Amino acid sequence: MTPPTVTTPWVVMKFGGTSVSTLECWETIETLVRARISANERPLIVHSALSQVSNLLEKAINAALRQEGQTILDDIARRHLQLAQALGLDGEPLIAPSLKRLTKNLSGIALVGEASPRVRARIFAEGEIMATALGAARLLVSGIATSLFDARSGLQSLDTNNTNETAHYLSAICSDTPDTDLQARLNGLEGDAVLTQGFIARNTRKETVLLGRGGSDVSASFFAAKLQAKRLEIWTDVPGMFSTDPRLSASARLLKDLSYDEAQEIALMGAKVVHPRALPPARRAHIPVLVKCTDQPDATGTRISDQPADTHARVKAITVKTGLVLVSMTSSSMWGEAGFLAKAFAAFSQNNLSIDLVSTSEASVTVSLDPGQNLDDTALEKLQSDLEPLCRVSILRHCASVSLVGRGIRTILHKLTPALELFREHPVRLVSQAANDLNFTVVVDEDQAQKLARRLHDEMVEIEPNDKVFGAPWQESQGEKPSQNHTHRPWWQSKQRELLAAKPDGEATYVYDLETVQARAQSLTALKAVDRVFYAMKANAHPEVLRTIARQGVGIECVSLAEIKHVFTVLPDIDPIRILFTPNFAPRQEYEAAIGYGVRLTLDNLHPLTHWPEIFANTEVLLRVDTERGRGHHRHVQTAGARAKFGIPMSDLAKVRALTKAANVKIAGLHAHAGSGILDPGHWRDIAQLFATLAADFPDLKAFDLGGGLGVPENAGMAALDLQQLDDNLTLVRKACPGIEIWLEPGRYMVAEAGVLLASVTQTKTKGSTAYAGLETGMNSLIRPALYGAHHDIVNLTRLHETSELSPVSVVGPICESADILGIDRHLPPTSEGDVLLIANAGAYGAVMGNLYNLRAPAREITLNTSD
Repeated sequence: MTPPTVTTPWVVMKFGGTSVSTLECWETIETLVRARISANERPLIVHSALSQVSNLLEKAINAALRQEGQTILDDIARRHLQLAQALGLDGEPLIAPSLKRLTKNLSGIALVGEASPRVRARIFAEGEIMATALGAARLLVSGIATSLFDARSGLQSLDTNNTNETAHYLSAICSDTPDTDLQARLNGLEGDAVLTQGFIARNTRKETVLLGRGGSDVSASFFAAKLQAKRLEIWTDVPGMFSTDPRLSASARLLKDLSYDEAQEIALMGAKVVHPRALPPARRAHIPVLVKCTDQPDATGTRISDQPADTHARVKAITVKTGLVLVSMTSSSMWGEAGFLAKAFAAFSQNNLSIDLVSTSEASVTVSLDPGQNLDDTALEKLQSDLEPLCRVSILRHCASVSLVGRGIRTILHKLTPALELFREHPVRLVSQAANDLNFTVVVDEDQAQKLARRLHDEMVEIEPNDKVFGAPWQESQGEKPSQNHTHRPWWQSKQRELLAAKPDGEATYVYDLETVQARAQSLTALKAVDRVFYAMKANAHPEVLRTIARQGVGIECVSLAEIKHVFTVLPDIDPIRILFTPNFAPRQEYEAAIGYGVRLTLDNLHPLTHWPEIFANTEVLLRVDTERGRGHHRHVQTAGARAKFGIPMSDLAKVRALTKAANVKIAGLHAHAGSGILDPGHWRDIAQLFATLAADFPDLKAFDLGGGLGVPENAGMAALDLQQLDDNLTLVRKACPGIEIWLEPGRYMVAEAGVLLASVTQTKTKGSTAYAGLETGMNSLIRPALYGAHHDIVNLTRLHETSELSPVSVVGPICESADILGIDRHLPPTSEGDVLLIANAGAYGAVMGNLYNLRAPAREITLNTSD
């Protein structure tokens, strides 16, 4: 092998862990490398550890600290040997030196009971070293003349006089100035390509150091700058950078072209496609960066440079960063005191905590701390202790930032008016407008961030004709044609003809599939840890839905006297004990009537016991407790916490016990319902564990009613609620609380997926780049999108199986309100007047919330089949 001519320009190609872990990926890499060589370019391939290997090495270190056997090391070896076999290599001699060093270092950790940052750096480096040994061998056997270059002989960390040993060894910083010595050494290597490790470097003592997690991007950028490369290519498992996380919004768009500053800001504010530290070296060296997908090498990707195609002021991305901690510092003496911030910030520095966002007033300062640092209870308690001599300190966990990122944010603040309206529904903890004029950020409660981000994306990201920035939506960017057909085959997808036949002309119609209702009910009655299930009929009160659910042995939860009467009308033979009445601020006569009917009764306020104790004498009741832990996808569905009107505060439970004792009332159950749309199976376990701590104060207790709120995925691809994990969690509670029954009272979970709303298209229109399809009904039939910002999948049922190209269409209703929007940028085939659109997951809180606004009648209701 001989080196190419010195004038051959370098192209640095970084491949992440998922891009180097299969034979198929390596065949793509080889094709890409050959193409660069044919174009008279010399590739420097920066190679990450195999997928998940860095995480396994972390686990191996922890196992060694616990004096446990090194089965994890066997797993690491197995992964490399399996890949070697697939690549046609003899893997054992290639990885044996690394395995020997790993065994020695891990044994040393087990012996001394300590893993210093220096030793951790050595261990983590072996992931890259093993992977590149395989990678270089594969390129050679495939006929590409390649030299393997140790990155530690090319990248040296700067001597920053940092006394923090962890930062020195695990988050090192290197120079990115042009390096003629490195250029000469690499130019002198034989072969058409050079392969090196990402993530690793050395210090001035020639010890191994790391560039931080995700540091392979940074390594590639350092090498590109030092070599004065023609281009930096970052190859990953996604088609580029996007206008938001595609899991949040189906309308997420590929960002085709960005400036360095914009791309870095998007990365800093939460996007994870490119490491934010990888962009400054490329910017300083004026090296364009391409973000490409190994699975789709011919796709456009994202280009990042100092000559972006569009320099106009506009929002280009909505990002979310979770896991933030807010620290608020308040002091009346802060105003006018010179040096207060210096003293306060010194406490953060002394605790090795880096501040991100800052918001100030005359008497308070609030800052955010990113999760990529030590934020455990001990660290935060130490920080609070150091700050308290200066001010009052409040620490708030479980926060998230939502950022509007783009150029010239200050000049388009007037366009934020619609977006600011959304913040009324989400408690804002901090507001920050970036000094570089590239982002506007709010910090909200973590469980509100994704919903807010999706709505902001719909409001603020504007697509223009022949747009130079925004490319194809996520689905198309993955090489897939947008499809109206779901991969998990919802029931309506196979019943197109029946649905079209069932809808009368000129009348929007809800259709409920009773087989789906039955299946959802059975999935909950099958939970071994749950003794009783009550259906929250406020979600859907259709008689056939109630009969179907009751036949599965499910009780009915009512919130009004009218609902109780409706149940007895539909189910005249039902045992009253199967009805649970859970009123809120209801009049006295409703309580009296419920007791007369003999149904179960829940109290959520002291007022009835204080002012009407006589009507509850000699009865059993449940208490609705405010757990102060509101959950859910929107503020209006959060039913716990000080801002919610429901439940008895835990601080009032002693008063309740005294009142019930005086009235001779037994407290038979504790009940809580924190919100709706919850997909975390640990939520109900947490409520039960809280109740377990209260149980000793209630000697007549028989049941924990953990409420409902069981979530239904709103978007295709969202993970569903794991019922098995929920059952496992509650089984542990049952074991800890023998003799106590576990109840659930779901509503939406039972019926949402069973219902669809069918509506005909009345008119179509195009304004600028936005296409509209107007329907015969809107928020008068389905108010959830306007009220909650809820997402419902929408398809053209008339043309469900057509293969024509889909394009974004905003689906709206006929109501005279700007909020009468059922879906934004839904991918539909060419849609015409008379086509029937189907709005999915509409079986809950649809018809029951219908109204006569504009004197337009809401949709009628029918069932498609029987569940017998």
